[in-house]
Amino acid sequence: MISVFIFIFGLLIGSFANVVIYRQEKGKSFVFGRSACPNCKKMIAWYDNIPLLSFAVLGGRCRHCRKPISWQYPIVELTAGLIFLWLFYRFGLTWHFASLAVFSFFLLVIFVYDLKHMLILDKVSLPAMAIAFIINLWLGLGFLNLIYAAAIGAGFFAAQYFISRGKWVGDGDIRLGALMGLMLGVKFLLVALFLAYLIGAVFAVFALIAKRFQMSSAVAFGPFLALGTFITFLYGQEILDWYLKLLYL
Repeated sequence: MISVFIFIFGLLIGSFANVVIYRQEKGKSFVFGRSACPNCKKMIAWYDNIPLLSFAVLGGRCRHCRKPISWQYPIVELTAGLIFLWLFYRFGLTWHFASLAVFSFFLLVIFVYDLKHMLILDKVSLPAMAIAFIINLWLGLGFLNLIYAAAIGAGFFAAQYFISRGKWVGDGDIRLGALMGLMLGVKFLLVALFLAYLIGAVFAVFALIAKRFQMSSAVAFGPFLALGTFITFLYGQEILDWYLKLLYL
């Protein structure tokens, strides 16, 4: 039963993530105001705003104007639900689970928004940095560890940004690098960066083979960084142990 509640709570958080993403796109506050159809502007009733279920019942269309509802909404809701469930199975109902659930919410918003707009919003990354710092400090990660990790993460991307004059990475990646450090600490930051570049490289190879991109194509890097960070949440220690064992064979 706890798993069911965790999954449903994750769906609700995914629904809220969609609200944040959409209203940031439109320059609106995600705190005040009711949800409305982006096409006919009619207010959405509570029974049409139930994660996953309402989308299925309505056939993916607005009740009033019958215009299609973006598949982003159920996909993000389901993703959040599965993320929360995965974290719960991995760590149980602990403070560690709770902290990673909060961090994952921010990463999900960053992932989707950067994928759609190639932009990492300061309105998301900066509050996330403050929250990650406070939570991990409370959990005992260590003040200097967090400061060093944030500096390394930001500095890593800042160097690339200034050397390439913004061609390799965007300035939002600098803040995301700091956020990764504050979420992970020094040791696991390095694991997440390695994973992000590995995933990005694999994606680039398949995209080039499929002729979906060219060598000169711009690709949002935030999703790879978010994905690398999330995998590190789950299996960072195992990956690090495997690498060190391989290194000393």
